[in-house]
Amino acid sequence: MPNAAKLSPESNIGKCLHIITPVKDSIELTLRTVRSVLDSKIGIPFTYTVYNDFSTPENTALLEKAAAELGFALVNLSDVTDTPSPNYRLTLRMTLRKALEAEASLAIVESDVVIGEKIMQKLLEGASARPDCALAAAITIDEAGEVNYPYESKRECTGVVEADGHLSFCCTLLTHAFLKKADFDELNAEKQWFDVPISHMALRENFRNYLFCDLRVLHRPHGSRPWKMLKYSNRLKYYLYKFLKGRDKI
Repeated sequence: MPNAAKLSPESNIGKCLHIITPVKDSIELTLRTVRSVLDSKIGIPFTYTVYNDFSTPENTALLEKAAAELGFALVNLSDVTDTPSPNYRLTLRMTLRKALEAEASLAIVESDVVIGEKIMQKLLEGASARPDCALAAAITIDEAGEVNYPYESKRECTGVVEADGHLSFCCTLLTHAFLKKADFDELNAEKQWFDVPISHMALRENFRNYLFCDLRVLHRPHGSRPWKMLKYSNRLKYYLYKFLKGRDKI
């Protein structure tokens, strides 16, 4: 944990930062994510927790070994619920409670994302400079440096752009000021991913969401959900997973 930087009482950031990564298998990519987060240079205290959403026993063992060696917290959701993966709603509800108790902001870094060491600090600084900020997100790029999902329409953007729709949670900060107003219990339990309703929740509470176009992180789309790659190789099987099996409900 880095040395704490003093925050004014008016700060929308709070006293510290909680960073989370939800995980199901894809361990090689996940460990790249973990190491990049742990290398972050952040001016306030932060904790990092990986939420293991029913990975295989073999991959769970690898995560437990990495947690012991690298020093991050690990929550095996199989110890908390019997509900099959995905348990993103449960994870968000748990982390909201913990962030409120600690007077913290919350950052989500997905398990197919690799961040630079200054990304989190710059998101904190950018959000802190905007008292109305609820969500602050980085642009995502592929291995070749090309902008990819979810910001295809903003390939040419520079500086800071107010989002008129929603922000993906690939690498996104949720400010403490917004968390104090948020109610994740209202999230639809029938859905699986919640970046859209939480983005809209922030707007309803008279906050704004910002995209930081000059902050870029490596994202391998669908790395955390390999079945989605079927969209490119076997579209029939992809739609079988998506619609008949009810995967990826947004």
